[in-house]
Amino acid sequence: MLCRHEQEPVLELIATARDQVSDPHESEAVALKTTSMPADRPVEEIVAAEQVRRDLMVVSCTSPLWAAAYTTNGGCSDDSFDYFRGWLIAPGREIFEHVVADPGALAKLPAVQAAATAGIDLESEGMLLIAWNAHTTATGDQLPPGAPTIHYPLRG
Repeated sequence: MLCRHEQEPVLELIATARDQVSDPHESEAVALKTTSMPADRPVEEIVAAEQVRRDLMVVSCTSPLWAAAYTTNGGCSDDSFDYFRGWLIAPGREIFEHVVADPGALAKLPAVQAAATAGIDLESEGMLLIAWNAHTTATGDQLPPGAPTIHYPLRG
């Protein structure tokens, strides 16, 4: 897992955004608010935020979590699993780390129970685009090629 000090600025930004939206459980609203916040920060910080997001995606790419997402959402393609993990980033570090460590804990979360009752899939593509959109807003350009990387470990 990532060192907490590497995650801190990004997760604090998400927490601040969550505190500023009317429904902190609405991941797309959190994503939209978070996207608008870093646009005035140094470009290097925006790129670093994307690297942290990608690292969180690697840490959360496990078969047990995918199975939990599949069960919770009534199916889960590759893209859906990415969006599900985007949703999982939105509630913050404590929930993210808890569910990654114990995917069975997902069913006990009030937001998950409410989504199940309402028949809503847990996903947030917007959380995956925070740095991309912030960088575009700040510079007018896409993220620099090759700046953030993602390396999934080979599993035997």
